Amino acid sequence: MQLSCPRFNDGQTIPADFAFCLPDPTRHVCLGRNLNPELRWQDAPAGTRSFVLICHDRDVPSQGDDVNQPDRVVPASLPRVDFYHWVLIDLPASITAIAEGEFSREVTPRGKNGPQAPHGARQGVNNYTDWFAGDHDMKGDYYGYDGPCPPWNDEIVHHYVFTLYALDIERLPLEGRFGGPEVLAALSGHILAQASLTGTYTLNPALAG
Repeated sequence: MQLSCPRFNDGQTIPADFAFCLPDPTRHVCLGRNLNPELRWQDAPAGTRSFVLICHDRDVPSQGDDVNQPDRVVPASLPRVDFYHWVLIDLPASITAIAEGEFSREVTPRGKNGPQAPHGARQGVNNYTDWFAGDHDMKGDYYGYDGPCPPWNDEIVHHYVFTLYALDIERLPLEGRFGGPEVLAALSGHILAQASLTGTYTLNPALAG
């Protein structure tokens, strides 16, 4: 099975159109278009009954003390954890592509609605739900896709991994509110094939280019 995006290849920089935040010379960052990227796939195995798509950033700082703090940096040596940007389940087996902007077209304060999504699919909450939990203007349940916004003072470029799973069941056995860890646990024993595509992104001017 193969997964691709017309706008960037594996290992390349994610275009700014797909980002939650963009670099800003006066304020460090500003909000981006936050479009979900177009994704295409082929060669799903026989017996595929649905797809699951997950996007996660594998380079998120395990501690937030230095994140976006003036005159400080997030050191490259800091241990990193996963941050889920998109959790999409129950995509019908007949689907072989997702259109650009089909699931997300802007930054939505307090989060987009869910879990219901196009094509009869369902979307989980991403980790902006946790990130904005203490922000009065932004807190809420962030369903669906929300793109990259790594710390602007991070010493490393972040890697965003889009992974498509072909499953032997039509509907993942999850109810109510769920996120990336719950989906990964529910996938166990149902994966027929998987394919990944990794893009990079940074808001640190010293690393851009």
